[in-house]
Amino acid sequence: MAEFDVKTVDELRRIYSAPKGPPVEKTIYSLDKHCRNFIAHSPLLLLGTDGDVSPRGDDPGFVQVADDNTLIIPDRKGNSRVDSLENILRDPTIGILFLVPGMDVTLRIRGQANITQDPDILEPLALNGKSPSSAIVVNVKEAFLHCGKALIRADIWNPDVQVTDDVFPPVGHMYADHTGTDRNAEEKRYNEHIEEDLEEEGRTVRRVGR
Repeated sequence: MAEFDVKTVDELRRIYSAPKGPPVEKTIYSLDKHCRNFIAHSPLLLLGTDGDVSPRGDDPGFVQVADDNTLIIPDRKGNSRVDSLENILRDPTIGILFLVPGMDVTLRIRGQANITQDPDILEPLALNGKSPSSAIVVNVKEAFLHCGKALIRADIWNPDVQVTDDVFPPVGHMYADHTGTDRNAEEKRYNEHIEEDLEEEGRTVRRVGR
């Protein structure tokens, strides 16, 4: 209810004490060797832009560290919604959460981004001879390792807690229910879309569950 809404920072700080110690002290303003190592082993990041979050995944190290304050994220063929790219054009402020399988801590990045088609940047990011459509160049303003309590509580890397196939219907069926289309046709279209894009990149199509 609105009467219980928190509306100011002062109200918020009456609930939560000011941070001190490691949560504040661990923030750094360039990418040190530990950040670089984390990024080099990360196959997945979550990109936050203008109230939206989008996953980006590829082989570990797909994000390039150009220098101590610059990251380059390839944008490969997808569904062409380009929500994140449009958001960056409106507001270049972004947040990134890097994950490494088996690691409970995550790496958080705050910065400013721009989109480039510079061939000198895109060509080194080519996969099986195909350059990404564009790249997101990130000027890193802050970086810090986020403590692992959330992932530990979620037990996210434990294979024993993965959902079984009976928990969700096939993804194509869920899409069909959202759009009011035929389930079988939507499942076929979904699978073909995934397989065509991955095979075009020269990848083996391997999916777990549905």
